[in-house]
Parts: sequence; structure tokens; C-alpha cells
Amino acid sequence: MTTSSLLTVVLAAGKGTRMKSAKPKVLHAIAGRSMLGHVLATAASLGAGRQAVVIGPDMDAVSAEALRHAPGASIAIQANQLGTADAVLAARETLAAHRGDVLVLYADTPLITEATLRRLIAALDDGANVAVLGFTPDDPAGYGRLVKDGIGDLVAIREEKDASADERKIGLCNSGVMAFRCPDLLGILDRIGNTNAKGEYYLTDAVEVARASHLRARVVEGEADEVLGVNSRVQLAEAEAVFQRRARFSAMEEGVTMIAPDTVFLSHDTKLGRDVVIEPNVFFGPGVTIEDGVVIKANCHIEGADAKVKVGLRVATGAEIGPFARLRPGAEIGRDVHVGNFVEVKNATMEAGSKANHLAYIGDGHVGAKANIGAGTIFCNYDGFNKHRTEVGAGAFVGSNSSLVAPVKIGAGAYVGSGSVITREVEAGALAIERSAQESRPLWAQRFRERMQRRKDRG
Repeated sequence: MTTSSLLTVVLAAGKGTRMKSAKPKVLHAIAGRSMLGHVLATAASLGAGRQAVVIGPDMDAVSAEALRHAPGASIAIQANQLGTADAVLAARETLAAHRGDVLVLYADTPLITEATLRRLIAALDDGANVAVLGFTPDDPAGYGRLVKDGIGDLVAIREEKDASADERKIGLCNSGVMAFRCPDLLGILDRIGNTNAKGEYYLTDAVEVARASHLRARVVEGEADEVLGVNSRVQLAEAEAVFQRRARFSAMEEGVTMIAPDTVFLSHDTKLGRDVVIEPNVFFGPGVTIEDGVVIKANCHIEGADAKVKVGLRVATGAEIGPFARLRPGAEIGRDVHVGNFVEVKNATMEAGSKANHLAYIGDGHVGAKANIGAGTIFCNYDGFNKHRTEVGAGAFVGSNSSLVAPVKIGAGAYVGSGSVITREVEAGALAIERSAQESRPLWAQRFRERMQRRKDRG
């Protein structure tokens, strides 16, 4: 099979009332990406030629999210939501125009890997007309059972409410994910009835319908973690934990040191180079690339993309971040840069060797190579209506507790005296000081205390 002949149908119609949310269930995020986005990304990794997404009525936000991840996908509406077979048939127009294999996925089952789906498709190459992804949970209660014959072929998928006592003893369960290579898939789907306990049209009944047409069905078994379905906030947290465990393991296998892995949270697209060291309690949002040899100290928050800034965030080789640093979207951290404790960088570039070691805000600006930003320095970038930029030249020194009121430029090699409020350009190599003249009044403090004590004594 060539993947260009594969159609993936992603079912995303469920509203997920157990989520207790105004947001459609499949738009809830795992590692910074919606569950629907995860499934569509996995489908895309297979090289599928076409994708169809089935949604419920009035789910425009789900449609928009689907098209954001898969711009060429067709959107189908399941009007009455009468079961999984009914959902697949909502994509009838796309199915009728397709010649090739069909893979049915669920938008609330976001953890299935590309490797597992390739094994499912390989079962079709080995002669199956229908391939079903199964798993063996610790407790099979509530799941449909996979009934096999003496040679290991799949005979039926029995929903628990419709299963016999013997069938309920079966430990191999149905994930819902199925692949088809059938001469007439629409004909099979149209022959599925609704005589089950719920009166719905189950896609699982396609197995028995296919076998009645002398077609073969097989089971491919996957891990229980992969087929975890999300129907509640508790299950959402469980899925997040599975994703994070996988991502941490993969990063460490590729040369990242995590001192306390369980306290590090990665995004779906976090890129970490070799010999990166990550201390405890570090959070990565979407859009972050960390190059080789970077040290990220404890309690840092790093995110590279949001609705306004989509260019991502990069930390270059040899940089040192934290502890307690925050890097926000649009930050570009150069080689050997130091961003220290309680420093925030947003939409700003720090060139190689520059430093901001303590208590600073660097927003909407550029810090030249080997420049030093002193403790308590603020880039005053916002006037209440618009953002403005601050330019600090290479080798400049900005003294502690300075306010740089943008738009403003500090020339290369210039000095800014501590406590200054800079509102005009500072020429290269110049010294800028803006502060009131210091006044000293001898014995003032002693006299003040004596005067106040007399008042207190008089009551």
C-alpha cells in the first residue's frame, strides 16, 4: 500500500459533557496542542493522501481547529449522532470518491503512535480486509470485547451491554480504531443495523458484516496507554501524564539530563539539543528550541508561541537560564547568554555573551553582544496603547535600577548610571546619568528622632 491511497476519517463529534466545559471536548489540550490536533498530526505523519473530520452540528470551533492542522481536510457533519457507524457515514461523499484504504481514528484518543498505526495498516497488507486495534486493560469492564476464532481471526466485536457471560470474560478489548481495505466499504457500513441495547449503529458491527461477505478481519494489539480515551478532566490529566512520560524518556535517550524528570513539563513541539541540563520544576510551552549545552536552572517558565507571536523561541548553545527566569514568545537568546533569577525576556533578542543576571524585564528590544543589563532594569515598552522597542548596543553597561523608556537607543559601549530614567538616545561610548542631585543634612536623623520622641512622650 502507498500512503497516498490512505484516507483517515477522524471522528470528533462528541460534545464531552463530562468535561464540564463550554469548550468542545476535543479542543482540550495535551502538552499545548488540542487532542484533535494530536490525532491529525499523527495521521499526517502516515502520509495519508486525504483526511476527513466528522463533527457535530454547531461545532464551528472544531471545524476551524481541524482545518488549522489539516488545511486540505474535508469536514462532515453528523447531524443525529446515532453511533460510530453513523459518524463514519457522515463522510459518505468523501468515502465514495476515495479508492484505497480507510483508517478510522477518534479525536478524543490522542496518544496512539505512528508506529502502532503502521502495524495496523500492515495487517491489511498481510491479507486482512478489516484490522482492529485491540488492547488488554487491567480491568476490561465497560469495553467492547474482541471475539476471535480458532485460527486467531476476528469474528466479532461485542459491546459489553450486548455480550454474553462468556464473552465478558475475554480480556482483549476494542480501542475503536479500525482500518479497512474492502471492495465496497460503503456497502458494508450501510448494512449495519441498530438492534443493539442502545439502538445505535456501531462501527464495530462492520466486522460481522464483512465476514458474512467472506472478508477477513484481524486484531493488532497495542498498549493500553495508547488507546486511553479522554472523557473527563481526570482522564485528560492521565493522558497528559502519559505524554509527558514518553517525551521525557525520549529526551533523555537523546542526551538531555533531567535532574528530576517528573517535575519537567514539555510541549508537543519542544526541541532539546544534546548535553542540555534541566533542573527541577521547569515548564516548556509551545514553540521552544533549546540548542546543545544549555543549562536551565530550577523553576523556569519558557514558552515560544502565542496568538500574537508565532516565530518561536530559541536558546542558543552554551546559554544559562535561571533559576526563576521567564522566557516569553519572541525571545531569542544567543550563545553563552546569561538570563538570571527573576528576569523576564519577551519579544527581544539577547546577542552572544550578553547578561541580565538579576530582576530585570527585557521586552520588545535588542541587547547587543556582551552588553550587561543591571539588576532592577526595566525596558519600559508600553505606553498604554502601543509597544515600542529598546536598542542596547554591543558592550553597553546599564546600571542597576534603570528605566529605559522606549523607543530609545543605548549606543555600543555606552554606560548608563544606576537609577537613571533614560528617555533619549545615549551615544556610543557615552555616560548617561539621570537622577536628582544627592543632598546630605548632617544630624537631621538624630534631631528628627528626638522631636518625634518628645511628641510621643507628651501623648
